[in-house]
Amino acid sequence: MVSFSSLDILIISLFFLVILIIGLIPAREKEGDASEYLLSGRKVGLWLFVLTNVSTWYGGILGVGEFTYRSGLLSWFTQGLPYYIFAIIFAFFFAEKIRNATLFTIPDKIEITYGKKAGIISSFLIFILVSPAPYILMIGNLIQLVFGIDLFWSLIAAAFFSSIYLMKGGYKSDLYTDAVQFFIMFIGFILIVVISYLKVGDYNFLRNNLPATHLKLTGDASIVYVIVWFLIALWTFADPGFHQRCYAAKNGKIAKHGILISVIFWILFDFLTTSTGLYSRALIPELKNPVLSFPLYAEKVLGSGLKGIFYAALFATIISTSNSFLFLSGTTFGRDFIYKLKKEKREDKIPMYTRSGIFVSAVLSVILAYNIQSVISLWYLIGSICIPGIIILIFGAYYEKIKVSENYAIAELILGVISSFIWFIIKHNISIEWLKEIEPMVVGLVTSLIVHLIGVKNSGRMFSFNK
Repeated sequence: MVSFSSLDILIISLFFLVILIIGLIPAREKEGDASEYLLSGRKVGLWLFVLTNVSTWYGGILGVGEFTYRSGLLSWFTQGLPYYIFAIIFAFFFAEKIRNATLFTIPDKIEITYGKKAGIISSFLIFILVSPAPYILMIGNLIQLVFGIDLFWSLIAAAFFSSIYLMKGGYKSDLYTDAVQFFIMFIGFILIVVISYLKVGDYNFLRNNLPATHLKLTGDASIVYVIVWFLIALWTFADPGFHQRCYAAKNGKIAKHGILISVIFWILFDFLTTSTGLYSRALIPELKNPVLSFPLYAEKVLGSGLKGIFYAALFATIISTSNSFLFLSGTTFGRDFIYKLKKEKREDKIPMYTRSGIFVSAVLSVILAYNIQSVISLWYLIGSICIPGIIILIFGAYYEKIKVSENYAIAELILGVISSFIWFIIKHNISIEWLKEIEPMVVGLVTSLIVHLIGVKNSGRMFSFNK
């Protein structure tokens, strides 16, 4: 189905070698304190912030290809536009506050605001949310496709490669490799779009060979379907990666401006990926497995060598996210679980605890990816259940007038998750169509909102304008 020349294999292999070497550069430096290992000493400048922020955002590149192939511009309207809006809001209303808090993680802020129990529960949810399992699965699938290795060993290789340089180099290794992968992913997708325009055709070709709904912003989707995706995009405010990068920035202005500049690059990259998806649908209209739309389209239009560059771009787009999520989950496990549960608080042990967390996360990711071999299923299950319980509490943590007491925070964390989980089970076991249309995340968000509003009212802050 897909063939690779010796030159393609050489280019892809060189990509892995270069990323490994760059990732190991910080390992040669003398190990610093927890702040140095977890946040690069809180000294990340504007452009390094932007490069890693942009590259980390696109780990689900094969899912983007599938969505665009199936639904056309609806993919951008639901997977791009709402995230720009919420990222801009995040930049103006949260970025500087988060940096000025001088903390390490979201659970830190939850604990300070709502108490230790709430902090521990939120740590558990964040650990699940930042599971790199979906990205390990995608890397494993590509490794299997390129090198012909059994999926299990491909997953092992994916987890090993994504984590090995993080063990010693910490956040700096994550930053350096993400920065390089930013350029590789843009080069690869610029290449395929330009060649598509020259070799396949211009907009007229797309208009004549695509279903009419593919060139409409909302396709033939219902308003409810679109609203659900906009709600899912609220994940932006609870994204541990956003918070981590804000904590690591030199100052609040860099965090704010870095996110705003990132939005510009996201728009550019979305144009490239959406265009590639539309070309693949127009040229190969009968794909049985649209998840492979990007790889199979590359097989049609790219020659030897160019295909290797494009595959390197696919790997770069996914690995830049998998290594970031591995480090985030390792940090959550090491600092928010082990360190905080220890009676003797020794910050010099945090890097060691984090390495243990990276290893545990990598192993769990391989197990999850091997047993649930669907990226979309992993995203849907993890996001729908975990996000509702924590997202509104994050708003309250930074804005005093909507903060609730510890008991209400704990109730919100638990009930938001439980209601989502229960509805997830009900949704897959009922035959009433209109009930099946209600997403578990919506049920969880409504539950959390009700608990939160009751908590705000009972605390006397409902109509207070004092921050």
